[in-house]
Amino acid sequence: MQNSNGTPSHLHVVGIWGIGVSAVARYYRQSGWTVSGSDGSESAITRALRAEGIPVSIGHDESNVPQNLSLLVYSEAVVTKPDLPKEEQVLSNPEIRKSHEMGVRRLSYPEALAELFNGKCGIAVSGSHGKSTTTAMIGTALVESGFGGSTVVGTQVPQFGGKNGHFEPKSPVFVIEACEYRRSFLRYEPEIAVITNIDLDHLDYYRDLEDYLQAFEAFLSRTRRAAIFSADCENSRKVASSDGASHLEKYFVDKDGFVGPDGTRTPLPQMKLAVPGEHLAQDARLAYVALLLAGVPEADIAPALEKYRGSWRRSEVIGTTENGNLLVSDYGHHPSEIRPTLEAFRDRYPDKTLFVTFQPHQHSRTRELLTEFASAFDAADELLVPDIYFSRDKKEDVEWMTVKRLLDTLKTRYPNVRGGRGLDAAAEEIEAFDRKNPGKAVFVLLGAGNIDDLRYRLVKT
Repeated sequence: MQNSNGTPSHLHVVGIWGIGVSAVARYYRQSGWTVSGSDGSESAITRALRAEGIPVSIGHDESNVPQNLSLLVYSEAVVTKPDLPKEEQVLSNPEIRKSHEMGVRRLSYPEALAELFNGKCGIAVSGSHGKSTTTAMIGTALVESGFGGSTVVGTQVPQFGGKNGHFEPKSPVFVIEACEYRRSFLRYEPEIAVITNIDLDHLDYYRDLEDYLQAFEAFLSRTRRAAIFSADCENSRKVASSDGASHLEKYFVDKDGFVGPDGTRTPLPQMKLAVPGEHLAQDARLAYVALLLAGVPEADIAPALEKYRGSWRRSEVIGTTENGNLLVSDYGHHPSEIRPTLEAFRDRYPDKTLFVTFQPHQHSRTRELLTEFASAFDAADELLVPDIYFSRDKKEDVEWMTVKRLLDTLKTRYPNVRGGRGLDAAAEEIEAFDRKNPGKAVFVLLGAGNIDDLRYRLVKT
């Protein structure tokens, strides 16, 4: 890709190690652009991007912006001054401000992804839980079946070489994970929408369930052809019956098959998945119908989905400790995600002690869902809560929703729960249990914050 003067088009990405925005950087590079980026700190992603030929600067400074800049894309995570008006927030970053002074076009991550996606035969996967897994299943099946297509997903996928996407810019098929937070998914215009489920979340932004459902209705109104839903999700059925979805072909999927727009029930083949749990089996069934509508030959779909091997922090088996116990990691941080995830681990490892270390994500979410958290850990034998991960929280939520209050609530059902002393203390307790119980336990690191950092201490690679 070249500018009018014959030089390569240059994209600069601010906040490049974000799981989504780094995928956009990779897509542009594979499309022939020169790409550079910056971020506030080093990470595995910044190191991987450098290895792929994308230079990354650490620290935000206007000197990072190239003189021949064609386009700037930024992660909204770098906009860190919420008390300012929106435009001033964005321009408070020196690199974004420099591009503005240069008169160069800039796009937020959702805007940039929408530009790439909306002109394609797009499949957008949204919902409260299971977005990443369902997106990864569809994307890997496109590759494994030989059908082809691009994928951007909010996690790292082993079958994508450990990256957060697979990129075939010339393919007409494009699959994305479409996040509902702050209505960012309303940038997209998919051919096919997949709604995994709808379970009230992000109460730091949405007023209530009605507000949340209205966002999904608006998303469906932007969908061009078809929408796929989990048949047993009441909220999904509500938005499916809304005026915004009246123009769509609708497919309702359950464990026995799916019902299409003409009311006919179609059975689905039994799939022997490599990943555990009924919740992941439902993700695979949703993926199956999406692939069928996208035109993948029916005979190729189930074999391709059966090759899916999981993703980073989605029921991910990390390895074994020095004392022969298994360590796994999962991103689940909502009670509706936690229950099926732990039940799946319990079913797969019935003779092991299930030692769960859970880090709630956001004081505000923990406060709003405190009653649901109080009964979410029945499958666990041991439960440790080191702290609550801070993210976008208001002062009053932090002060009210303390880890002590959470522990006191959990103790009514789980009297052996303990914690509140931070990640280092949690690691020490896990290590002590590991030494005393060699080969008898499965350690689960559960949560969307920095709980996963413990993997590097507990399993030596």
